[in-house]
Amino acid sequence: MGGPERGPFIERLMRRPDLQRRLLRLPGIGWLARRRAERLFDLLAGFTYSQTLAAFVHLGAPEALSGGPHALGELATTLGLSEPATRRLLDAAVSLELAAQTRDGRYRLGALGLPLLGRPELAVLITHGALLYDDLRDPVGLLRDDRASATRLSEFWGYARARDPAAVPAAAVAAYSQVMTASQPLVAAVVLDAWPLARYRQLLDVGGGEGAFLRAAAASVPALRLALMELPAVADRAAAAFDAAGLGARLTIHRGSFLTDPLPTGADCISLVRVCFDHDDDAVLRLLQQVHVALPPGGTVLIAEPMAGLPGAKRVGVYFGLYLLAMRSGRPRTPDEFARLLRTAGFGTVRSVPTAAPIQTGLVVAFK
Repeated sequence: MGGPERGPFIERLMRRPDLQRRLLRLPGIGWLARRRAERLFDLLAGFTYSQTLAAFVHLGAPEALSGGPHALGELATTLGLSEPATRRLLDAAVSLELAAQTRDGRYRLGALGLPLLGRPELAVLITHGALLYDDLRDPVGLLRDDRASATRLSEFWGYARARDPAAVPAAAVAAYSQVMTASQPLVAAVVLDAWPLARYRQLLDVGGGEGAFLRAAAASVPALRLALMELPAVADRAAAAFDAAGLGARLTIHRGSFLTDPLPTGADCISLVRVCFDHDDDAVLRLLQQVHVALPPGGTVLIAEPMAGLPGAKRVGVYFGLYLLAMRSGRPRTPDEFARLLRTAGFGTVRSVPTAAPIQTGLVVAFK
């Protein structure tokens, strides 16, 4: 028997610390070795970056830094921290471009901090990340557990492990409905720009939470008829939100679970916004088969959610792969995987539609 199989040349090379040191000193090659070292450090330090962002938002730093620059002592008072702690936070934020520092040592918002100002929905999503980080304290244990145990995320998303999702009580849906409502407007603008809805008579949004996507669709197409299918407790919240917006007369609500109840007919477009990715393949296939039955000939289904493998968003699958593992349901899919599921469900033409913000959402469209 021969020895162990030898790896590629570059792999053997990188196992030699003495050669690595020489590479760092070589003109034209050293920058590549240093860049790889920086990327490895970013992988190591990524959690500290996300926690800096979480502290920055939780303490109200974007608002404190607005209208700046501001002196350190002033910011310490506003944030409720000591001056050394404030300096530590803000210097980290400067490194991450959340903040910037002037020549005289004062601080203002940075390029990545500006989008956080006045965006409470982003604050909700960033704060929500704490549940995932708790579940990732033992990533190996999470992988080995293989969805056997409850997690903070699976308990937060009450329908994920419920035997009868339609029976989830109102108290259990309030927190996750807030997160859904915060995230959907970010997706809605991207989807409606990529696929305008003026060609349709009626839109049925399945699993649409409190109806944020439907309200955006209503604003973009005033003549569009609207329908929502949601769990009873969530549907009640949607009805209240539509009434408050003066849109209650345009909305028909169907209460039930798309996992167990047939979908209503009458819509020539059905949207699944951030619905498929938190369900497993068998449930998604059943849902798509139901969508195919409910649509008329020529009807359209829109699937909008974070997708794996999209140009410009290739690492989305890393985040949502672990998020959905902790949630105990679903996985991120590529457009090709959706195409296979859609064709199995009976759809003919399937298109992957480019969006302006693939890191927020991908879009797959299919026609009956």
